[in-house]
Amino acid sequence: MRKPKIYLETTLFNFYFDTDRDAHAATVKLFEEIAAGKYEPFTSRYVVDELEQDTTEKREKMMNLIKQYEIPVFGFSDEAETLADIYVADGIIPVKYRTDGLHIAISAINDLDMIISMNFQHIVKRKTKLATANINALNGYRAVEILNPMEVIDDEKE
Repeated sequence: MRKPKIYLETTLFNFYFDTDRDAHAATVKLFEEIAAGKYEPFTSRYVVDELEQDTTEKREKMMNLIKQYEIPVFGFSDEAETLADIYVADGIIPVKYRTDGLHIAISAINDLDMIISMNFQHIVKRKTKLATANINALNGYRAVEILNPMEVIDDEKE
């Protein structure tokens, strides 16, 4: 069986170290499942740029997760930029948060199965899921499943 290809959005790197957040444990578990080979992870230069803007002591730790888990980083993409601009033009993603659209677009153009995020304002949201799937289909891409870590980890007790 093929491993699902997943895109790790910026919020996951933050939640990994934010022990006060409810989703911290699920995020750490997701990274453990990545290390165990359950998923094929990816991220992008858009995430790296956002992490580099962090001014806290967490910045280096978040950046090191990419190396520690050997997560391939997609480069910037004109194709993703164009698709994200469509999301913005259609009112799905606010122009101020265009990077959120870039995360979805880079996942779509690279034919990933899922984008995993804790951004419930613009990404993990029913309207965004339905509308981006529609736009992707109209532009020759398949829908990318948009989920949060709690929806994908195996939390069954043995």
